[in-house]
Amino acid sequence: MARFWVCVAGAGFFLAFLVLHSRFCGSPVLRNFTFAVSWRTEKILYRLDVDWPKHPEYFSGTTFCVAVDSLNGLVYIGQRGDNIPKILVFTEDGYFLRAWNYTVDTPHGIFAASTLYEQSIWITDVGSGFFGHTVKKYSSFGDLVQVLGTPGKKGTGLNPLQFDNPAELYVEDTGDIYIVDGDGGLNNRLIKLSQDFMILWLHGENGTGPAKFNIPHSVTLDSAGRVWVADRGNKRIQVFDKDTGEWLGAWNNCFTEEGPSSVRFTPDGKYLIVAQLNLSRLLVVAAPPVGSIGECSVISTIQLADQVLPHLLEVDKKTGAVYVAEIGAKQVQKYVPLNSYVPAFGS
Repeated sequence: MARFWVCVAGAGFFLAFLVLHSRFCGSPVLRNFTFAVSWRTEKILYRLDVDWPKHPEYFSGTTFCVAVDSLNGLVYIGQRGDNIPKILVFTEDGYFLRAWNYTVDTPHGIFAASTLYEQSIWITDVGSGFFGHTVKKYSSFGDLVQVLGTPGKKGTGLNPLQFDNPAELYVEDTGDIYIVDGDGGLNNRLIKLSQDFMILWLHGENGTGPAKFNIPHSVTLDSAGRVWVADRGNKRIQVFDKDTGEWLGAWNNCFTEEGPSSVRFTPDGKYLIVAQLNLSRLLVVAAPPVGSIGECSVISTIQLADQVLPHLLEVDKKTGAVYVAEIGAKQVQKYVPLNSYVPAFGS
């Protein structure tokens, strides 16, 4: 039986003990674990939804990524392993719907870009097989719609466009695409593509200076037109203008111990949720005002159990729920905001 401890640091200390469902007992990481949540301020923003998903037995591999189609209330999960379905589809309430595996080799990042007229799922594939080193668009049922890159061949080329371990992407409502390419491969670059897949701008050099990267691992946008990149190897977040690609600044003061592995904004734009993989930690960071980057300011911290390893996360643009793909625990967990959100953009 698994144990769940919550520790809140503020005016005083509050300790609560909960008995979680026996579904966690199948995981070697989560068996008899202690789960500590340490809040640096009195703000308690989220609670763990211990009943999500309803059918965790479908987590049969290592869960690397998660996407939320808030328009249709669907959650997509990418997992790795032999002879298992690579993509799982759940409802936001946690009920399993379907799984598919067609042309998916080794998923790393996933993004849901649905509109009123189309349900689209984008996947970055880092596999070494025929479908690897690509960024691919699928329908909700797994039909392959579009392939970017040269399938099965890693590279640095721009014409044709090639990838090497593309980490993640973010798709705007306009159809423009932002890709971070280089989870330890040949490339360390941020690429913006138009809706017809033409390169609009890119930053693509390994290094520690402005607009240079060392394992760019996650990318997201805010409502002010700024692109935020988790530059994991350099232990910082870099910020760019989405239209021009101009470098606007960087945050590194929050990441002296561990670089960021995933970045997503809350629907109201007030906070940036950041995952730190090897520390098994989530940070809730105050978003800067328009026209300023400033320094990183942590509002609260969620400390997960050792070796849970949160890899990538997603935030539901309607409800504000945070879904975390954990490669150590081999599961996805859902955190629910204590206050209701009114989406500021993207819904």
